[in-house]
Amino acid sequence: MAFEAKLKYKKHPLVRSKNEMYYGDMGDPYVVFMQILSTKKENGQEMPDKIMVMLLSTDESLPPKDRIKKQSVKNGLYNALDFASIMLEHALANEA
Repeated sequence: MAFEAKLKYKKHPLVRSKNEMYYGDMGDPYVVFMQILSTKKENGQEMPDKIMVMLLSTDESLPPKDRIKKQSVKNGLYNALDFASIMLEHALANEA
């Protein structure tokens, strides 16, 4: 049975495990990897602060270093997800 992501953001699956998130479908040519670098307290809750966002090729024949197409650091989860969505949509549109 195939894995089905329970959470979607702008029509693409979003999967989180601890401080790492993957955004996109692994069957597509690109996905976005996000890593929470730091957190801050807000209203007694730990919230992601600095997040590294990387556009990755899903082509397993490439060496790991060559799979990274773009990367950036964003402040806040919303900014990171919004940037990831734009980056992924552009990459997938250019691939078609």
